[in-house]
Amino acid sequence: MSKQRLLRLASMLFAFSLVAAACGGGSDDAAGETETTEGDGTTGGAIDLDELEDETETTEAEVEGPEPTNMEELEAAWAADRQKVIDRITEEGLGLGADGIVTGPGGFTMDTTVCPANWSDTQGLTDDTILYGHTTAQSGNLAAYGNIAAGMQSYFKYINENGGIGGRNVELIVKDDGYVATQTIELVDQLLQSDKPFMITTLGSPNTFAVYDTLNEKCVPHPFVMTGHPAWGDPEKHPWTWGDQMSYSTEAILWGTWIKTNMADRLPVKVTGLVMENDFGLSYEGGMKVFADANPDVISEFVAVRHEAAAPTVTNEMTTIAAGKPDVFIAMTAGNPCLLAVQEAARAGLTGGDTELFMPSVCKDPNAYMIPAGDAAEGWNIVGGGLKTTTDPQYVDEVFIAFMNDRFEADGLDISVGLYGTGFGLFAWPAVEALRIAAELEGGLTRTNFVIAARAFQGSHPLALDGIEFGMNGNEDAFPIEGSDFAVYDAAAKSWIQVGGVIDLNGSSGLCAWNKDKNSC
Repeated sequence: MSKQRLLRLASMLFAFSLVAAACGGGSDDAAGETETTEGDGTTGGAIDLDELEDETETTEAEVEGPEPTNMEELEAAWAADRQKVIDRITEEGLGLGADGIVTGPGGFTMDTTVCPANWSDTQGLTDDTILYGHTTAQSGNLAAYGNIAAGMQSYFKYINENGGIGGRNVELIVKDDGYVATQTIELVDQLLQSDKPFMITTLGSPNTFAVYDTLNEKCVPHPFVMTGHPAWGDPEKHPWTWGDQMSYSTEAILWGTWIKTNMADRLPVKVTGLVMENDFGLSYEGGMKVFADANPDVISEFVAVRHEAAAPTVTNEMTTIAAGKPDVFIAMTAGNPCLLAVQEAARAGLTGGDTELFMPSVCKDPNAYMIPAGDAAEGWNIVGGGLKTTTDPQYVDEVFIAFMNDRFEADGLDISVGLYGTGFGLFAWPAVEALRIAAELEGGLTRTNFVIAARAFQGSHPLALDGIEFGMNGNEDAFPIEGSDFAVYDAAAKSWIQVGGVIDLNGSSGLCAWNKDKNSC
């Protein structure tokens, strides 16, 4: 076995071990026994790479069957996936019981007897409509994220034109909170009191934190929230809320894994992060701190330099970072600050030298964050989150993405805006699949059937890279995506070039009851 192949296998299994430990639950699978101390942000029991043997098996998933060549074949494959989930739910007798207890997959339960007296399992449904509430940023420093809603609208329009969900059209009600958590609270209250939707999705970690207790107390589905914070993996205390993208804590562990594997001749190294100062950025910071504390032989020092989410520049912060001469710089931020970080890294002399540079997975879109920076973006690294970027030239001819771009053009949307694709595929698609499954269960489309369908879903996501599984399994697996690619940006090709295979940690992340005071599970 080649050294390169062995290192890749080692990185996969090392990551598997650390993710299980860092997210609040040990795992004996594949890489040996791990230990954790809940709530204190520490990890232990990480495997030593030197102890791995050549015959260790990879955790990569195999791709089965021929690739679909048109949308009809894709739709047929999705229908087959849905039927497997329906069969499982039916065979296991999962659902809302006469006693008000919901039994779901993998030990998942909910008690609807604690819901408000006026709660309805079918609120937000009419004979021909499903009301779907959504708070997002359409103004302020992160207003670009409002484009996700437009992409969702485009997919729902396609679904509605083709029979909807059992004859019901999906109607998305969009509210602009400007990425301000206090405004999110007000808008969610408006939705609950006036619009009375079937479900509500929020964007942003601080915004979601501000309302997820309320939505769970009121027994309102809070699905596929638009943030990768690990706190959404808490089906026991927050059963009505779940995420969609790879956990930021998992991403931080994979950064550490990359460093250990690819910088072996320079260890230990100094790592500095540009951290957006809110729940989003602090989850990245906390995940990297966990890795650094558990692996002093890999990271000698981790420095977090924070910036305000609404700040128009990051010049001062990047000047401070460059002066510290880190071996590794990681942008632990989102939106326009990602582009600013690339530009300021070049001005400060971090680009083109010995410092390894990382973008976060939330800033993977080349059009928004890398292409505008020109040659300054060359050679940046990314733990990409296991998903295809819909504006990346290497994927634009694939069936689903080509179909999506045709829909955008028909709807008057600019196909160069990557966040439209995020809304269309990453967020609208799984919501529709769960709704379709729920509509076929005993009792038809209800809030509780929708939650069960989502937490039992296993299938092939149209934007997932080959080898990345998508789905949950109740309390046994509360994270839909737990795998990632590693890639390097090629400025000439205007594309992220994948390095090696993907790492899929499906089912390995423990549940995460978030301790905000300690910034850890």
